[in-house]
Amino acid sequence: MDLALFNAIVENYPDLSIAVLGDFCLDRYLEIDPSKQETSLETGLAVHNVVNVRAQPGGAGTIVNNLVALGIGTILPVGFVGEDGEGYELSSALERLAGVRLNHLLRTPDRRTFTYCKPLVLEVHKPPVELNRLDLKNWTPTSALLQGRLVSQLQEVAASVDAIIVLDQVDLPETGVVTQQVLAGLKSITAAKPDLLILADSRRGLRGFPRVVFKMNAAELAALTGVPGELSPRQIEAAASALAKQNGRNVFVTLAARGMLGAAATGKVEYVPALPVRGEIDIVGAGDAVSANLTAALAAGAAMGEALELANAAASVVVHKLGTTGTASVPEIRELICAAGCA
Repeated sequence: MDLALFNAIVENYPDLSIAVLGDFCLDRYLEIDPSKQETSLETGLAVHNVVNVRAQPGGAGTIVNNLVALGIGTILPVGFVGEDGEGYELSSALERLAGVRLNHLLRTPDRRTFTYCKPLVLEVHKPPVELNRLDLKNWTPTSALLQGRLVSQLQEVAASVDAIIVLDQVDLPETGVVTQQVLAGLKSITAAKPDLLILADSRRGLRGFPRVVFKMNAAELAALTGVPGELSPRQIEAAASALAKQNGRNVFVTLAARGMLGAAATGKVEYVPALPVRGEIDIVGAGDAVSANLTAALAAGAAMGEALELANAAASVVVHKLGTTGTASVPEIRELICAAGCA
């Protein structure tokens, strides 16, 4: 990609309005100094002394963080937080981000705020080491009333945005934001606004999702298409292409160290190899950076291959940020794009 094309795409970002529908989490990092370790007099167990606490939006909030880093003009989170301390922290963190509007983020006493609590051991001149995580989740179904409110918020934002990103983050079906009722609402929106760009990603797979742009990894593609075992490169290409033709929408497949593949409804398939590793890596957040960059680029007028190239560079930026769920800014992506052959 030459510099003129790169600039032509990203200069549209401040004019975009993008909604993010999904499970908003709080990522709370507990930074531990091992030199201050003690032993509990009461239990005889090791005590990890926390010297700093960092909190930032996670889950669908990671996509928001990446959209902010890209300079998207208006970002509309659609989801919920609980009436708890974590909900206050998460809402406050989102509110501080440039361009983010919280009019459609619901606060409810019926749900806990989804929280990943990550103890992180930090030693000088060593990569961070994450200890066993402590998670706060919801284990009961999201109420029909709250689901209805979410659908109403989604319909409201769909009337004005350039794109919607959907992230289903929960492991237990029907306990988060992206329930069957919400998917039915999303399907109605696709029927009413067939040209609206909607990209979806789900850790439980996209089976049952309406015909929107699908983004997934190779294992999720295999599960969705019913092909047993690990797919070969040729099988991935064929399965993605068939799915894109079936849905009439682009399909994007992340291939870890091998890069990314995109398939269009026309039958066109494009592949972008991963950029070289430049040291220690941490893959947390890379997939969300891909979702944000694919959507932003496509909404800004990029072709499928151009969007793949930008998302691939963003993922490379993120995996080299250790001890945090990182983001990729326009200058950071530009640097990698140009290093790979920008004219």
